[in-house]
Amino acid sequence: MVTTLITVAVIAWLGQLALGGWQIHRFNRAFDALCQRGRVGVGRSGGRFKPRVIVAIALDENNNVCDSLIMRGMTVFARPTKIQAINGMSWQELEPDVIFPNDSLCQDALSLALKLKHG
Repeated sequence: MVTTLITVAVIAWLGQLALGGWQIHRFNRAFDALCQRGRVGVGRSGGRFKPRVIVAIALDENNNVCDSLIMRGMTVFARPTKIQAINGMSWQELEPDVIFPNDSLCQDALSLALKLKHG
């Protein structure tokens, strides 16, 4: 019985490692593509027992959003997706509480991403 429990725990741990690595690989590919588009700001929110949110925005030379991504969730199945609503918007027009009116974690992550250096 103990051997079975240890075996199941090891298999679950190895599965978590493999799926976590797959998630990091997908995020890194999406993030690399975003970095090719312009200056990038990244923000992360969430805690140990809350879903984490990562927001990254790319600004062109005119400080307009040319691309973005968001990844949220508590599991290894969270995937980076685009935030279509902000494409083409000026950096000054981005208001996290308007873009994500009912999601404080996304608001926090976007606020942090907007603090990227200009110049």
